[in-house]
Amino acid sequence: MAIFVQTEDFDLTTEVAKLRANNPAVGAVVSFVGVVRDLNEGLDVHAMELEHYPGMTEKALQEIVVQASTRWQLMDCLVIHRVGALKPMDQIVLVAVATSHRGEAFAACEFIMDYLNTQAPFWKKEQTPEGQRWVDAREADDQAVGKWGLVSDNSGAHA
Repeated sequence: MAIFVQTEDFDLTTEVAKLRANNPAVGAVVSFVGVVRDLNEGLDVHAMELEHYPGMTEKALQEIVVQASTRWQLMDCLVIHRVGALKPMDQIVLVAVATSHRGEAFAACEFIMDYLNTQAPFWKKEQTPEGQRWVDAREADDQAVGKWGLVSDNSGAHA
């Protein structure tokens, strides 16, 4: 299980290959890649700044991977979340989960992403034609995390 918070981009193919390397028991790998959109809530987005609280962020991400591991039989898991200045079409986040069966991999990946969207300590500031604005929590994200029996604390911005 690996957690990275970094400014550098990542390569999906390379990361998934490393995740499943030398483990013939892996029967499924599910991954999610979040990307910066050029439009959010009706406004053009020219750039985004992602901020985090070093140390606290990695600890929070590790905790959700541990929770996922208690719910599903994960063989491995990778979370990479970028911070810093990003532009539309840049990759923001990668969650990849390896299990023996696809159902567990899909569920665990969705669970981790729902957590990231509501509780991980990341904050997004968008640059729009009207100026800078912080991205607020969305009700749909709070509802998504609720299906897992978690309560959103709205501390994180949305990945």
